[in-house]
Amino acid sequence: MRVHLAVLIAGLFIVHSAFAQETPSPQFSLTQDQTHNRFSAAIEPVLRVPSGAVIEVRTEEASDGQLTPTSTVEDVANLDFDPIHPLTGPVYVEGAEPGDVLAVTLHEIELGDYGWTAIVPGFGFLADEFTEPYLKTFTFEDGQTVARFSDGITIPLKPFPGVMGVAPATTDSLSTIPPRANGGNMDDPHLVEGTTAYFPVFVEGALFSIGDAHATQGAGEVCGTAIEAPMRIVYSVEVLKGGRSITEPEYETDDTYAVTAFAETLDEAAKKATRFMVDYLVAEHGLSRPDAYALASLAADLRIAEVVDVPHMLVTMHIPKAIFTE
Repeated sequence: MRVHLAVLIAGLFIVHSAFAQETPSPQFSLTQDQTHNRFSAAIEPVLRVPSGAVIEVRTEEASDGQLTPTSTVEDVANLDFDPIHPLTGPVYVEGAEPGDVLAVTLHEIELGDYGWTAIVPGFGFLADEFTEPYLKTFTFEDGQTVARFSDGITIPLKPFPGVMGVAPATTDSLSTIPPRANGGNMDDPHLVEGTTAYFPVFVEGALFSIGDAHATQGAGEVCGTAIEAPMRIVYSVEVLKGGRSITEPEYETDDTYAVTAFAETLDEAAKKATRFMVDYLVAEHGLSRPDAYALASLAADLRIAEVVDVPHMLVTMHIPKAIFTE
């Protein structure tokens, strides 16, 4: 059994849990044409579902078709950033209201048949040093478990959505490039199949979107891209009410609970993540703040998710569930 989120209400823990099982049958489907590429409360939903719904979506790769298996470095040099990050959605979840938490469980992530990674001039952690366009493409077959980077180098495939998020509380049209409190371009390689992510709800219906899927990525995504690939994703949504509020996304697997924090520097993001972990340990495990701070120092791990999505970077902190014996 996996515990998704223990919420403290009137001094009592109410546990929302799920048992490991096969992928549930989707009740709703969205195609890779039902997309947008901004975050805004003004974007109309393409689907309305009840809490608990299981949704199958197809996602386009990050360039929205500009880069394909036959593309060249010239295509990278001419890349248009305006259509970047086509996101499938938004999905309106009935009953979701500001102050609630939306739990999104990733049940199945199926890789498409190709992908690419690129160095885009002016973008990336070492943009001043790598100024020439670069492109490497990949093709995938059913059941493939590694990407062949070159002769003698293979990389395990660990597909995940680079962007997941709810609508922010603004009708402004926000770029999807940086992560924010609503989630967005978190580029966290730990958000793989089997993970449940939690998002603070800012607008009625939550308006959840997903996309920018990656076949594999290192923590940091330092050159600015992962293996960007189209995918099929099956996820479920559930509205959690009356529990612990969160200000930025959190997530868990069978083994780990994690908090996320965005900021314009790694130091600031790391400090925020540490505070969020202390908050979690106090609320969910009944620790004093000094005990929670000390436990985070002994057992929790700060990790860089990404450093390239300016103006924000994302840092996470993970704590193993096995240390909690009760």
